[in-house]
Amino acid sequence: MIVALEGIDGAGKNTLVQALIREIAQVDGINSVATMSFPRYRESIHAQIAAEALHGKMGDLVDSAHGMAVMFALDRAGAGEELRQWAASPSDVLLLDRYVASNAAYTSARTSNVADRAWVADLEFEKLGLPRPDLQVLLDTAPGTARERAAKRESLDASRTRDAYERDTTLQDATFAAYVDLADTGWEGRWIRASETTPIIQTVKELR
Repeated sequence: MIVALEGIDGAGKNTLVQALIREIAQVDGINSVATMSFPRYRESIHAQIAAEALHGKMGDLVDSAHGMAVMFALDRAGAGEELRQWAASPSDVLLLDRYVASNAAYTSARTSNVADRAWVADLEFEKLGLPRPDLQVLLDTAPGTARERAAKRESLDASRTRDAYERDTTLQDATFAAYVDLADTGWEGRWIRASETTPIIQTVKELR
């Protein structure tokens, strides 16, 4: 079972993932719980190139919304076999800190074109064969709050310098709106909007 946690930068995805690890492991019938975060900056050359682009080191690549989307999609494709194995095992749960919906939200926010969400779905789910998640969770933290968290995180950790997307407040606001629309319209599967573990645990039990 794949559960994808989505939200803008600073929404609190990693914090929620850590809390869910402990609680999902206690659900009857769940054998194992694991996590994976995208982009995979340590493992994936595509993620590393995207990161360099976001910090101004890859020429005009960052200017192309679709070019960046392809890089993030190829990063996920590199983990495709592992993702498909988790998707096929209902007694095991893989928690994802970002997944395909992040590409749909950010890309359509950058281009102001809702049709790009279908383009992302076709690219990642159809052409690259990635499994659709069983559940997508939107952490609908207000953009202002998320920005404060991201800025504080940067001030406390020199390695967490905000990239071009994170510094762009207009983009973050537009991406938040795109995420809300994805959740409200049930883009590519089931969604819930939650910032705490209880409704997520209840939904995981229902899906089993």
